[in-house]
This record gives sequence, structure tokens and C-alpha cells, in this order.
Amino acid sequence: MSIPLDDPARNLTLAQPDELPHIGLVGDTYTITVTGEQTGGRFCVVDMHVPPGGGPPPHRHDFEETFIVLEGEMEATFRGRKSTIHVGETLNIPANAPHQFHNASAAPVRLLCICSPAGQEKFFMEVGVPVATRTTAPPRLGEKEQGAFLEKVKALAPKYRTELLREA
Repeated sequence: MSIPLDDPARNLTLAQPDELPHIGLVGDTYTITVTGEQTGGRFCVVDMHVPPGGGPPPHRHDFEETFIVLEGEMEATFRGRKSTIHVGETLNIPANAPHQFHNASAAPVRLLCICSPAGQEKFFMEVGVPVATRTTAPPRLGEKEQGAFLEKVKALAPKYRTELLREA
């Protein structure tokens, strides 16, 4: 086996919290720590702050998604079956599988999310809103704003290989 030569066009990535984009989305705050541009499209890393009751609606997409629970515990629904994932545990969602994660506890959850290949971070940046810090809550949306947000997500989801579902 021959290992390819080093690619000098690729650089070391150092994610420093004060210089990262923090994106408010569905009540959560997602901090993009490593982008697809930094990994040659291989993967991206997102630091997720999910408050009690937070998490996205049921969905599926054509890329792998791995969650590492750093703080708290989250409820994950995978193909209709619920599990509770605790601190220190890792969950991998295979590409194309229906799933959802939800914070059913009374304390915030912190997750590292790795998507492979990359691209999900671009979706978050396009549909979410910039916020000040890793734990800053996004602005609350009124009924009309929430409807407009949902329409934007539905319109952009296919571009990012994502489908919203009724059930996970």
C-alpha cells in the first residue's frame, strides 16, 4: 500500500472559540468548529448547545452524522426507536436513516457533531442566524416568523441533501 504524499495546500486547523461562527437554529446554538473547506470536504465538526426541549424535527440526509455527548443527556430517535444517550457516549447515524435528537432533560446538552462528508455546516449557516456566543439563545420567533423560517428550511433542505419527515 502506498500512502499519498502530503498536500501542502491543506493547512492545520485550529478552532479558537472567540473566532468561530455561532449559529442560532431551532432554539439551539451551533458553533461551527471545523468546516468542509478546512477538510477538503471530508467532514465538518459542529459544537451543539441544546437547551431543555431543544433539538431539530425528524429528518434524514445522505451523509453520516456522529454525536458525542460532552454534557447532559439527549434522547435520540432512530427509525422509530428512542434511546437516551449519556455523557461520554457516541452515537452514529447512518446516511439516509430517519432520526431526531431531542433534549428531554431539564439541563442543557452539549454535543459534538461530526458530519461526513461535509456540507451540513453550510446549511446551518444559511438557515440560522448569527448569535454572540456558544450558549447564546437564538431570538424567539413569532408565529409569522416561524412560518417563514420553516418555508426557508423546506426550500433549502434538498440543496443540502436533507429531507424533513413527520416521524423519525
